[in-house]
Amino acid sequence: MKVAKDLVAASATPMVLGILAEADSYGYAILKRINELSGGELDWTEGLLYPLLHRLERLGHVESSWRSVVGERRRKYYRVTRSGLAELAEQRRQWDTVVDALKEIWNGAGGSPSAALGGLA
Repeated sequence: MKVAKDLVAASATPMVLGILAEADSYGYAILKRINELSGGELDWTEGLLYPLLHRLERLGHVESSWRSVVGERRRKYYRVTRSGLAELAEQRRQWDTVVDALKEIWNGAGGSPSAALGGLA
């Protein structure tokens, strides 16, 4: 199953802020975490992640710093700011509203999408 590009874009900010709320992280680790969380269904590229991280940094939602680990190359780590945590809380509230509405539609009187397709056959 491939997740639609629009849905990936809409969920990108809360995903990255949520991952950074767990712990400071760097690009490759964020990409790996997204892949793990989605069971491999979301396969983000650097071309999607880094422009988002730069935008979040411009907005003050994340901060970055270079860190060196012995035996490894320097990495740019990102951490969520207080502003980013507030944005994450607002995005979560909005996503909860959307998910609850979809559950009502799919589990309520309208039935599931597959049931609707069966009704057309």
